[in-house]
Amino acid sequence: MPLNTRHTLQGVALALLALIATGSLAAEATKAQDAKSTARPALTVTTVQPARADLPLQVAATGSIAAWQEASIGAESGGLRIERVHVNVGDTVSRGKVLANFATDSVEADLAQARASLAEGEAAAADARQNAVRAREVQGSGALSQQQISQLLTAEKTADARVLLLRAQLLAQELRLKHATVVAPDEGTISSRSATEGAVLPQGQELFRLIRGDRIEWRAEVTSSELARLRSGQPVRVVSPTGAVAEGRLRMIAPTVDAQTRNALVYVDLPVAAMRSGGFKPGMFARGEFVTGRAAAITVPLEAISLRDGFSYLFTVGADNRVKRLKVQLGRRSGEQVEVIGTPLKGEERVVASGAAFLADGDLVRVVAK
Repeated sequence: MPLNTRHTLQGVALALLALIATGSLAAEATKAQDAKSTARPALTVTTVQPARADLPLQVAATGSIAAWQEASIGAESGGLRIERVHVNVGDTVSRGKVLANFATDSVEADLAQARASLAEGEAAAADARQNAVRAREVQGSGALSQQQISQLLTAEKTADARVLLLRAQLLAQELRLKHATVVAPDEGTISSRSATEGAVLPQGQELFRLIRGDRIEWRAEVTSSELARLRSGQPVRVVSPTGAVAEGRLRMIAPTVDAQTRNALVYVDLPVAAMRSGGFKPGMFARGEFVTGRAAAITVPLEAISLRDGFSYLFTVGADNRVKRLKVQLGRRSGEQVEVIGTPLKGEERVVASGAAFLADGDLVRVVAK
């Protein structure tokens, strides 16, 4: 076969192969386009736009609930037997309410003896006073020696001093009788009781503990780097382990910082109703937020956030109804809205409002009106 004819046949063959390849590529492209146009949405979703809101700036902390002041009520007289106890732990009492009574038989006997001794001492003092008056009248007349006169005058002073001593002893017995009735020094709730009927207690033995005025406080630990953001009088939202919520006020910041933890204690006054409702009790561990100001934020509904592998994501819907996954960080919360940070949201995007947990990056969705 001539060389020119061979070259011509090879060219024709190459041209035919190129034509076949081009046709195959076109067919594949058409098939892909058709598949794309007939793809079924992975999920039907509703969308929302990110909202701009003015949210409070907060400092989060944890700490314990404690009584503002817990009064210790003890036995002021020793050696007496408790005759009756009128209150128990948890009882709410008013100022002056009788909490317990001691037996007063021995005290009344000692009181009667002290009164008799005082009467005897006053009689002796009156006699000594008359003798001293006579001694002064005859002083210088020679009827009595100077030594006798001095003795009578001294006896008068001694008798008067004894009367003062006996009066003090009588007052002490009257106080013992008064202290035989134990009363509440303030209103509040009995938090502890060690008084038992029939027990004979020494002086100073604790009988009860009283939460004064039912006033409690939250003692929170705050890092030293956040102390500069706190001021006395700032509102505080405290949440107990039971889910109860109380609005308190920052009363005081401790003057020192713990050298080990680098945290400082702050004291937050809680309303009396917080304890009386049962939602807050001394000894509970609670969390809370200090409101330090307000600042603008971009928020989305909390249900639009998907948690995967310890990270937070949301999905935006493009013009072709395909979703794009964005990794975000969560900030402040306000009701069902949460601040998103770490992503360039402008507020015009369409964000998947629900069902984000079932989507993957690039999925086709069908958007319906909410």
